[in-house]
Amino acid sequence: ERPKAPDIDMDFADDRRDDMIAYAKAKYGEDKVAQIGTFGTMMARAAVRDVARALGHAYRTGDRIAKLIPLGSQGFPMTIERALELEPELKELYDQDDDTKEIIDLARQIEGCVRHTGVHAAGVVIAPTPLTDWTPLQVDQKTGKLITQYDMHAIEDAGLLKFDFLGIKNLAILSDAVERVQETRGIFIDIENVPIDDDKTFAMLARGETEGTFQLNGSGMTRYLKELQPTSIHDINAMVALYRPGPMESIPQYIERKKNPRLIHYMDERMKDYLDASYGLLVYQDDVLLTAITLGGYSWLEADTLRKAMGKKIPAEMEAQKEKLLTGFTDYGKLSKAKAEAIWKLIEPFAAYGFGKAHAACYGKVAYQTAYMKANYPVEYMAALLTADAGDTEQISILAAECERLGIPLLPPDINESGTDFTVAGEGKDTVRFGLMSIKNFGQGISDAIMEERKANGPFKDLADFLSRVGSRNLNRKSLECLIKSGALDRFGEREHLTDNIELLLSFHRDATAQAPQDSLFAFAAPTLTLPAPGREMTLSEKLSWEKELLGIYVSGHPLDAHTAMTAKANTTIGQILAEPTAGRPVILPVLVQEVRTILTKSGEKMAFLKFEDKSGTMEAVAFPKLYKEHAGLLVSGQCLLVKGSVSVRNGETSLALDNLKAL
Repeated sequence: ERPKAPDIDMDFADDRRDDMIAYAKAKYGEDKVAQIGTFGTMMARAAVRDVARALGHAYRTGDRIAKLIPLGSQGFPMTIERALELEPELKELYDQDDDTKEIIDLARQIEGCVRHTGVHAAGVVIAPTPLTDWTPLQVDQKTGKLITQYDMHAIEDAGLLKFDFLGIKNLAILSDAVERVQETRGIFIDIENVPIDDDKTFAMLARGETEGTFQLNGSGMTRYLKELQPTSIHDINAMVALYRPGPMESIPQYIERKKNPRLIHYMDERMKDYLDASYGLLVYQDDVLLTAITLGGYSWLEADTLRKAMGKKIPAEMEAQKEKLLTGFTDYGKLSKAKAEAIWKLIEPFAAYGFGKAHAACYGKVAYQTAYMKANYPVEYMAALLTADAGDTEQISILAAECERLGIPLLPPDINESGTDFTVAGEGKDTVRFGLMSIKNFGQGISDAIMEERKANGPFKDLADFLSRVGSRNLNRKSLECLIKSGALDRFGEREHLTDNIELLLSFHRDATAQAPQDSLFAFAAPTLTLPAPGREMTLSEKLSWEKELLGIYVSGHPLDAHTAMTAKANTTIGQILAEPTAGRPVILPVLVQEVRTILTKSGEKMAFLKFEDKSGTMEAVAFPKLYKEHAGLLVSGQCLLVKGSVSVRNGETSLALDNLKAL
């Protein structure tokens, strides 16, 4: 009965998505497969920023107005009109400031206009005959890919089949973790068929140890999992489906009914057939469709129309569907008006978001697979996670904190143990090392040269052996300095001692690698390297600052470690604040100042926007003029402080309003 083909969604490891598109082109023909073009429109915030820039205002002017525009919710993009109604501060600025009024009035006129073309994040179209029979094509200027000039809606109207080839990082992480276990332990894991009743996995989730898992991490979901104490894959599927806008309000009931089966009841016994596994609750989009068919007498086509009406969130369509469904419940299902209304109240939240059962089962399975790998092979899984997030300093510091919690040492790179990426190392394969390519400003060429030499002729015995064998022209002062300061040559000497003698090391490397290979009896003897006795001892803070500069995080410790006795008054960490941001909550915590940006207020006083960090993460803070005046000398990058303040949550962004601070 369905008049149109469905969207076909497929998720692949994000590092194999391009391979899939190439495969589709090879299978169906280069002229029949293309990625779908999009038209980017001027959304409220972007329109304000563009207008402010075009009028020649300073960046901060447009930024300040744009940040006052609240974020829209899924399916309900924010408009400037709505923002003026919702945000009193924006309205006040609009009424009192001429520049703001001009910017907003002009932005209103261009809001919603097409701004640029782009490539759909996932959409791929496959045609039965050459695509030019159906749609004009163009080359995307940024990527050089062939894309359609019709957007996805017009593509469907033209009668073509739209596929979504989505790239998911977690699938690449799973694949990497499985390969690492095979490599380090010789164990082959058939990830598609891991046991779905693994006690270790469910125990880990019940403890709330969800960092790095797919779909199950984050403070809200973690809290519910700890309450739920999941025992089957169905629990995970249901949580994946319920933790969405709309059905979310059913989570507490789901948990109560799982713990106490006597609470399970059905609004109508006919619903038992399809709500049995979810304790009588509507959890999936399918449950809504089956209710319309079973109790409302809908055909499958009518049920699909209901699904679309809910998906499009058009109030008039929803109202028409409500009337039709209530009539069906009473006439076909023989329900009382009160019961019909009560069932509609259960269906209504799905207008915000409903997860299909097949979708939830797929995501639930991947969520379980990631949890299984973390519970059973934590070292390999954490190494795979770190590799996937290499370059994202904030995420690396979160994962480093998780390694510490799991008791997995995260060590600096090592010339003999590190691979290109984060590497499982140590005799017991129980530690993780930074990879050589994790070192900032360290080239791919020298990294490959080191790896190839080590593979061909074994580990480096000492410093002379390393400098003699790596003949790459890429081993210059900069790359050698990076190796020393990041800790990669720690096994051959102290960092400051090697740095102090870098000229000698470079000279030795030049001489040792300049010798031509000799086949005669008079071949040169292996060169020897003698360094002068070490001078001063390096301080921990110097060592840490080098690690921060080259690896992005502190590895051998943290500047705050020196102040543990002074931080007993702290009542939280940055990670805990960000996990559960409660506006107005008073907090005391030790922090390291990362960045300071001062601005002048309208009255000409100085205040500061700050970026703080501790071992668990980073967050923004603000010091208002009075506090800034008192403590300006302490608000400098690299300073360790004990701060007192209150949590501020605005437009989904969490920051700290400071009340007081002192140096540690």
